[in-house]
Amino acid sequence: MGGSGGEIIRYVFNGGVATLVHVGVLVFSMELLHIPYAGLANFIAALAGISVSFTGCRFFVFRQHDAPVFHQGVRFLVLYACMALLHGLVLYLLSDLLSIGYLYGFVVASVFQFLLSFFGNKKFVFT
Repeated sequence: MGGSGGEIIRYVFNGGVATLVHVGVLVFSMELLHIPYAGLANFIAALAGISVSFTGCRFFVFRQHDAPVFHQGVRFLVLYACMALLHGLVLYLLSDLLSIGYLYGFVVASVFQFLLSFFGNKKFVFT
């Protein structure tokens, strides 16, 4: 599948795999390694998920593996830091300031995050 339609389908698939890795590493860290802090276990799991996401975007989604990996990696980390801030800001605005349920705020923030991550990866990271 070429073009943007194929990229979107591959992006969703890649995101699903990265999410499964994130959750899998989180559960593994908590249940088998007995890491006593969920925040630490989630941080480790997030690094694994983000690594899988980057690799999948580079080789599978956007197929831009000829560019220097360091250059793409730095841009990817900048994009994901911006997305984390945006996600937190949207959740804060909707849930804390406007008193909309946090799960609704989370969904809205996640939609913004998905759109920003797809177009940011396509236009900023893997160009």
